[in-house]
Amino acid sequence: MIELPFARDEYQQRLRKIRAEMTKRGLELLIVNDVANQHYITGYDGWSFYTPQVVLVPIEDVEPVWIGRAMDAAGGLLTAWMKPENVVGFPEDHVQRADRHPMDWIAAWIVAKGWGIRHIGIELEAYYFSPKGHARLVAGLPNAKWHDADLLVNWIRAVKSAPEIAYLRKASTLAKAAVSRAFEVIAPGVRECDAIAAIQAAQIAGSPDFAGDITALPPTILGGENASAPHIMWSDRRFGENETIALELAGVCRRYAAGLARTLQLGKTPTNVSDTAKAVIEGMDAVLDAVRPGTTAEAVEAAWRKVIQRYGLKKESRIGYSIGVAYPPDWGEHTISLRPGDKTVLVSGNVVHAILGMWKDGWGIEISETILVTETGNETLTKFPREIHVKS
Repeated sequence: MIELPFARDEYQQRLRKIRAEMTKRGLELLIVNDVANQHYITGYDGWSFYTPQVVLVPIEDVEPVWIGRAMDAAGGLLTAWMKPENVVGFPEDHVQRADRHPMDWIAAWIVAKGWGIRHIGIELEAYYFSPKGHARLVAGLPNAKWHDADLLVNWIRAVKSAPEIAYLRKASTLAKAAVSRAFEVIAPGVRECDAIAAIQAAQIAGSPDFAGDITALPPTILGGENASAPHIMWSDRRFGENETIALELAGVCRRYAAGLARTLQLGKTPTNVSDTAKAVIEGMDAVLDAVRPGTTAEAVEAAWRKVIQRYGLKKESRIGYSIGVAYPPDWGEHTISLRPGDKTVLVSGNVVHAILGMWKDGWGIEISETILVTETGNETLTKFPREIHVKS
């Protein structure tokens, strides 16, 4: 068996919190479709989510149940903490067939367990959970009472335990290694794909003491006109002279992600870039002054906006979000957002990735920090200069 990332008591604490929320909502069974939530509850870790898989959490104080493809149940026995009978595989003849669906089998399993007439909460907004899958599940459980339980687990995840924070600290060292490597290898004439290869090597092997994991979002290095758009992928384009390059990278340890964005300047820094960077760095200082227990998410964004307005700048998108355990295609937790209207009150144990990107016509810059809310204020998990790194 692969070593569990956490002690079994950690998983039991999580289940107690989940069941307390289920009780408040009158739920007797929770169907978990979000892959990160499945891992959070069970420890199961495998690249199997391209076929349907669920975790079932009954209201009783019993172990949860992982159900996925039969060949992947072997991975459940290696990575999940539950007893073997709670790792269940649906038969191969249900995989990618037009005449049947895995959710037909899963629904029948739930009925056979005696849970088919329960008040069932289900995550409706999860990646990899298809409309057809939901329709087949509902059809197979006609006597259930359905409730939208989207983000129930995510909000519990938003407050990190000490062991989770320890993984985030390790992830932050890998993020620092990735940005440092990017600064080393990117130069005029170097292909973007070659720089990405070096960055990914640092993300995976950037520490002699522990392994890095695949990042839920791929690394982005945005040079030249590509830097005006935040989510463009790399190519075999070569970096040019005097380019401003925005880097949005991360480190991941045992699926826990810490983001780190910085900006690299090849050659002399244009005045508009240096002026914008000054505003963004001052804005980050304001964000860090604002982040503390009792502050709302929207108040943090307001502190940033007050700064950039003095510089005549404007940013429409949010400036941060809760981050933690993650699987592709996203490392955000879909809960806390640093933006107007989000009245979430920050508490000790929250971790947010504050990313202050400014994308202009033909260029852009990014600066970010992964920030832990502590009992008295906050801590930036990665210690790395925020100023634009100039490479002549």
